[in-house]
Amino acid sequence: MIEFLRDLLGFETWLLVIVGALISFLAIFGFVAVLAMVAVWLERKVGGHIQVRLGPMRVGGWHGWAQSIADSLKLLMKEDMVVLGADRVLFKLAPAIVMATALSTFVVLPFSPDLQVADVDLGIFFVLAISSITTIGVVMAGWGSNNKWSLYGAMREAAQVASYEIPLGLSLMMPVMYYGTFSLKAASDAQSGWYGMQWYIFSDAFWIAIPSFFLFFTAALAETKRTPFDLPETESELVAGFHTEYSGMRWAFFFMEEYAAMFLMGAIGTAFWLGGYSFPGMNLLEAGSFLHTVLCIGSFVTKSMLLLLVMIWVRWTLPRLRIDQVMTMGYKYLTPLCLILVFMAAGWEYFKFAMGW
Repeated sequence: MIEFLRDLLGFETWLLVIVGALISFLAIFGFVAVLAMVAVWLERKVGGHIQVRLGPMRVGGWHGWAQSIADSLKLLMKEDMVVLGADRVLFKLAPAIVMATALSTFVVLPFSPDLQVADVDLGIFFVLAISSITTIGVVMAGWGSNNKWSLYGAMREAAQVASYEIPLGLSLMMPVMYYGTFSLKAASDAQSGWYGMQWYIFSDAFWIAIPSFFLFFTAALAETKRTPFDLPETESELVAGFHTEYSGMRWAFFFMEEYAAMFLMGAIGTAFWLGGYSFPGMNLLEAGSFLHTVLCIGSFVTKSMLLLLVMIWVRWTLPRLRIDQVMTMGYKYLTPLCLILVFMAAGWEYFKFAMGW
């Protein structure tokens, strides 16, 4: 972004840094806001058809496409309430922290070779570090609400995320070792050969890539609090969990964060396993051209949205696990399986190096 402004204006000052950061924030916030509305509409439509009903059909005409817009306007007009006995500072600060962490992680997502806020060498490390702060915001919300159900949900969130961050990080080690980089953009660039089909799951290590992707996706479901791992906000037990006492835009921030995190996990899976922004025939187009950039953005967003759609599909298909089953799956099954795949991937890379491949 700074390089673009410097080329446009011909000079670089501290003001350009501020302007670039502001433009990036507005672009990311606008994208996440639209993403949340589209994802809510998809959630309702997919859930409706799985349950043999229609879902939203009236607002906006065609399949109720404007229902999410109407709900957003309703949330903007709702009264912002703070319950009696709540810790006002923690109660008000928690949604801001949760939303800020969700927006910050989008900084390193490579939508195309020319569209990325910052190409950080330790990109995936940055994402895991920043996204873990979400748990602090959730715990603040549960404690600050002065509500037992909210506190139970926050404690479940802390235990669940702390458990599944281990297999999530380990599952990412396989593509990191294969490409030799933590950068999401570098991993995407490495998969753009062979007319855009040199994806990790199609590589010589496909027998490691495919199971590692399924382990990553399972851990991502737990990390984003999606069914069957939605224990922190289970409606049948804890009303709405850690955000029970929230209303209006503060509640909407938690909602937006969930769908932003779902897209983020889909984007990580896309960047490391599914070719990133590459698409078949991309090498036939001039790099940096308008059409090349647009198609790269479309490829990256489409793949990420397809993974988000699978998360929605899973929610309306699988039953919720018990909390002991959630913890057992994380510690007894996912973590050991990820460790086995890490050793297998390391052995395979050493074998290739020894053979001179």
